[in-house]
Amino acid sequence: MIIGGVAASFLGRPRLTQDIDALATMAEADWEATLAAATAYGFVPRIENPIDFAHRTRVLLLRHSASDIDVDVTLSGLQFEQDAINRGALHEIDGVRFRLPQVEDLLIMKAIAHRPKDMEDIEGLLDAHPDANVGIVKQWVGEFAAATTMPDLLMDLEKLLNKHRK
Repeated sequence: MIIGGVAASFLGRPRLTQDIDALATMAEADWEATLAAATAYGFVPRIENPIDFAHRTRVLLLRHSASDIDVDVTLSGLQFEQDAINRGALHEIDGVRFRLPQVEDLLIMKAIAHRPKDMEDIEGLLDAHPDANVGIVKQWVGEFAAATTMPDLLMDLEKLLNKHRK
């Protein structure tokens, strides 16, 4: 499933992004075979020992060699991520099919990522989806904030939500 800036551009406010972020589900035992298969399509590792890095971070760092575009594949490890993939919807542009998350799931991911551009993406998503279920977003972000002992995740989201309501 496509996440990150590309998903925020489709579901919210268009913006420039330097890479493509994806969320995928696969068993750890399949990571090396998947990496080998990806090279047949022009996706090559961006770093040495990409599988070791993936074991530490659950992210596979690739680059599409023909376009020189970086692709960060987050390897799902949480039930929330698997559920988000299952809830995602298929989209098609010029014959290319891809899955995007529900807006609520992308809002949660952006709030957890918590970078300035993610906070801007949240504003764009809220503008484009005034009917988004912010209650469920707050619930999940609150749970992540508690689990990671990062209360700013929820406090900053609530500031954005309050600002958006005005």
